[in-house]
Amino acid sequence: MISSYRHIGNIKGGIFLIGILLVIGLFSYTSHLSSQLREDNRQVVKLYAEIIAATVKDDSNTNINFVFDNIIKKVKFPIIQSDRNKDPQLWTNLPTNISSASDRLKFLESMDKINNPIPLVFNDKISGPITFGYLHYGDSKLIQKIQIWTYIELVSIGIFVLFGFFGFSFIRNSEKQHIWIGLSRETAHQLGTPVSALLGWLDLLKNDNTSVEKIIPEMESDIERLQQVSSRFSKMGSKPEIEYFDLSKNVEDVLNYLNRRIPTLGKKVELVNDIDQNISIKANGILISWAIENLIRNSIDSITNDSGLIRISMSQGYNNVKIRISDNGCGVPKKDWKNIFRPGFSTKRSGWGLGLSLCQRIINEVHKGSIYILESNKDSGTIFEINIPSL
Repeated sequence: MISSYRHIGNIKGGIFLIGILLVIGLFSYTSHLSSQLREDNRQVVKLYAEIIAATVKDDSNTNINFVFDNIIKKVKFPIIQSDRNKDPQLWTNLPTNISSASDRLKFLESMDKINNPIPLVFNDKISGPITFGYLHYGDSKLIQKIQIWTYIELVSIGIFVLFGFFGFSFIRNSEKQHIWIGLSRETAHQLGTPVSALLGWLDLLKNDNTSVEKIIPEMESDIERLQQVSSRFSKMGSKPEIEYFDLSKNVEDVLNYLNRRIPTLGKKVELVNDIDQNISIKANGILISWAIENLIRNSIDSITNDSGLIRISMSQGYNNVKIRISDNGCGVPKKDWKNIFRPGFSTKRSGWGLGLSLCQRIINEVHKGSIYILESNKDSGTIFEINIPSL
């Protein structure tokens, strides 16, 4: 969990970098596309310049207007034909707001900043090439639309990155708040049983000090339980220690402790021990017992009748240990069989959805095993199954 939060800055940086790369890529592609379209337009204008020059060459100066009106005017971008002094003579496809000579001259100059004009050259047999005018041309509507669309996409990318930052920060802060509150509730839940038991033993000692020899071992058991709770939380986010231990004894200790403390929970529940003896695995005993205890507590919470029954069975397979915890509680709807392991999901009104998600993390991620609902029916109970590799 800690390492995940360390990478949050990298994730934000990654989002920003992706946004920058998208902007650079979009600009590069649009620039390349616009250059290609402008080059196509230039080739077309060159062709028209050759046609006009050929018309002049044939001494048919009166046909220049015909060429301009019937050929050049069919293009889809603005063109102005000027004389050798670059004064506009003929034009087409100019914006509607250009009506005066000065407006046309300004528009001609703006087009020249984008595209160099094509000279109209007449090859005189005596004097040689003579430039008698120019064809000035601007960008087509397609190029203009591409450029406008580029800015729209840039704004969209900016909004996307902005929402990504704010959304990610909002989700992160919500998750942090939920985790802290949930961990607080889980801590109180873990400490509740031994603390309430210690308070009960203390009251008993005040009223009856004749049972000291019987009470002290129980108090020691509760104090040991508090130490286990402290050890459990200290191991969160750190690499767990893996060692061989007797899993049968580990689970039986959990059952014996909960069995003696169930009355303090206000429940009438019978815990049935159906565990095979002498099953040893290589794992973290503290975390495994935490997961088992959370599942049993979840089963206790699901029981609403006065004849609660929880059966815990465990058997050794070929390469794994199988643990089943069944109860006769309220059951889990099938649509929620996977949801109950998601952090924050709970079917209890006062639940925070951390108990079963911690179980799944301990079994699946730490011990490379599996945990799932094997069977569940409304008002008749649920069967959880855990598989832990034993090799």
